[in-house]
Amino acid sequence: MKSIILAFVFASLACAARGQGNYEIQVYGAETVAPRSTMLELHSNFTAVGQKYYVNGQAPTNHAEHETIEITQGINDWSEVGFYIFTSEQRGLGVQWVGDHIRPRVRVPEKWGWPVGVSLSTEVGYQRAKFSDDTWTWEIRPIVDKQAGRWYWAVNPALERTWHGPDVNLGIGFSPAAKISYDFTKQITAGIEYYADYGSITNIASLHDQQQQIFPAVDLNVSPDWEINFGVGVGPTAATDHWIVKGIIGRRFDWGRSDSHPKTRQP
Repeated sequence: MKSIILAFVFASLACAARGQGNYEIQVYGAETVAPRSTMLELHSNFTAVGQKYYVNGQAPTNHAEHETIEITQGINDWSEVGFYIFTSEQRGLGVQWVGDHIRPRVRVPEKWGWPVGVSLSTEVGYQRAKFSDDTWTWEIRPIVDKQAGRWYWAVNPALERTWHGPDVNLGIGFSPAAKISYDFTKQITAGIEYYADYGSITNIASLHDQQQQIFPAVDLNVSPDWEINFGVGVGPTAATDHWIVKGIIGRRFDWGRSDSHPKTRQP
């Protein structure tokens, strides 16, 4: 099994997609969905202050409501496959289908005894040109996380590659994300999430042109079968939407599993 996982890692790193955008705003944890289990999530993101005008035919983001359905199926104790349906609703445009992505992911099994959680996600998909100049993209997302007492941290140094669109010539982009949080009670966890797009990994953009978002966020641990996250983000750079409100609600469904779930982090 080690050879299979390592082969997947090296094959994936040979390519890399334009990032999450304002559709699925989330720092991934290393854990995968258990086999014979399905995770159904709804990502709701509202851009309170964003781009107000069309740019190169791309719809503005100001006051756009993005709803994303994510379905993740556990394959075995070290892999899963996720599927996304992106939508957007905005005055004057109505409800629009934006695109779809598929995301296989593998992780280092717990029985290997590594001191941190490690997994690798690869995401490929299509988005309509009205919402993204780059219509076909690929993303490689290494994931490292750790629970230490009440503290939790995760880093996602994602690499992105455009297959079709104006950013093809930029090569591989760098879009890191990170999270640090603290369990104030058994039910309430709060912390900071950070998302960025620095441009080409060989030619980092100036601070003015970088996309950066900082989200104070809260996780509610009401049940091992439920995931609830919400936050308010600020974009401090000129190239970033300035205020975004986000929420995630997820429900895990088991198909023939009888064992109880431990407290888990967002996969």
